[in-house]
Formats: sequence, C-alpha cells, structure tokens
Amino acid sequence: MTTLEEVCGPAEIYDVQFVPALFAQWGPVVAGEAGVQNGDRVLDVACGTGALTLAAAEIAGPSGSVVGLDANPEMLAVARRKPVQIEWLEGTAEALPLPNNSFDAVVSQFGLMFFEDKPKALAEMMRVLRPGGRLAVAVCDAVENSPGYGAFALLLDRLFGKGVGGAFRAPFYLGDAGRLHEICNEAGIADAEVVQRNGMVRFKSIDALVSTERACVWTLGGVLTNEQFEQLLKESETALKPFVIDGGTIEFDMPSLIIKARKS
Repeated sequence: MTTLEEVCGPAEIYDVQFVPALFAQWGPVVAGEAGVQNGDRVLDVACGTGALTLAAAEIAGPSGSVVGLDANPEMLAVARRKPVQIEWLEGTAEALPLPNNSFDAVVSQFGLMFFEDKPKALAEMMRVLRPGGRLAVAVCDAVENSPGYGAFALLLDRLFGKGVGGAFRAPFYLGDAGRLHEICNEAGIADAEVVQRNGMVRFKSIDALVSTERACVWTLGGVLTNEQFEQLLKESETALKPFVIDGGTIEFDMPSLIIKARKS
C-alpha cells in the first residue's frame, strides 16, 4: 500500500491536508486577536506554509507589509510558491534576525509548542514589536477538549501503548492557561492575557484524517508499521464514527488558547 508520506513531503502534506482541514480557519482569528489592520507591518513567527501569513497580508493590504519566518526551509519553499507579496525569512523564534521595535503586530499559530526555549521566543517577539504593538500567539488547547482527537489519542493508547499515544499528544501539551502564564512571566510579559477560541477539524473522511496524522512528522510520522496503520484505520472507523456527518466527512471541535499582550 502506498502511503501519503511516500507521495508527498512533510511540507506538502501540511499544506495540502492540514491547512484546509484545520489551520486556515485560524489565520483571520489570530490576526484579529492581534488587532492587525490596514497598513500594519506584521511578523508571523513559525509561519509554516503561510496560512496565518496570508490572512495577515490580506488584512494589512498593499499599504502594509508582512514577513513570514520559519526555521524549516521545506515549509518556506512551499510558502514561496504562493502568489503574494510577502517576505519569507529562514530563522528561529529564539533569535529573530530582525531589528528592535520594527513591527506593529507579531503573530504565531501552533508553533510555540515546538520551540526549544519558549520564554526566549516570546521575549524575542516582544523585542521586535514597536511600543504599543500587539502580540497574539495560538497553541492547541488540551487534547481532552477536542472530542475527536481525544478519542483518537485514547485509541492509540489502547492499540499501541502510551508511547504512541503520547507522540500524538505532543502538539496539545501546552493546552493549559496556567502554564502559558508561567511561560509569559519567564519571558518578562507580566500583563499577558490567555483566551480560548473554538475552531473545527474537518477532513473529507476518517481515512483522510488517519492517513494525514500517520504522515505528520511532528506526531506519528515514522512511528507506525504498515500493519499497525491498517489496524488503526480499521479501529478508527468505530472510534471516530460519532464525529462523522453527511457524506462521510469527519468534523469535531478543536479549541485553541491564544496569548495576547501589548508592548508598553
């Protein structure tokens, strides 16, 4: 059986599968939480293939400017194919290659969980904000607050053990407002606010969801054998059936937590 990761690279899988199923909807939300407006200069940190960057560019308009930064050159290669006026930069969140006080808004979605030094990354984002500039950083809420993914995590635990289930849960482990406030305090952001916003996961089928998760290098990529994948597909038909709607589409809530702050 040909697997998704044998056909597409990780960046293409992310852009073609995860962005429409999950991440695209969050671009306008996170940009809105940062108060992005026409004419703003905006930085998107850990931009991936540009889901949030594109949303920010649409709001900022021709009189504004947007920079998308990511540490992954394959992600940036996909982003650069987009027919938009955006500056794409390779770099890490912990050492932004950008001057102080140079952006009206800094945004980031679903990247903080994977940064090596999270307080340093947030401090860097605040550094490049101009006085009065706004920050909005989104992370996945706890997996238990996403019913479909919660059921999928429990299925992985049951079939293959806590190690595999834990690998899948990696993107969700910062889904705790108290922990986010601790990280903000370590970063020197004393007045940060953490808000919950709801979103949806929507794949065309259970098969599409399972295949995409199996191919994700940040969670289950390389973890399952072909035999285990077949078993997971079969068992998922029962475990995820409550979330299937008309036509076989699978749909369920997946909230996020968003850190908001303003530079004094």
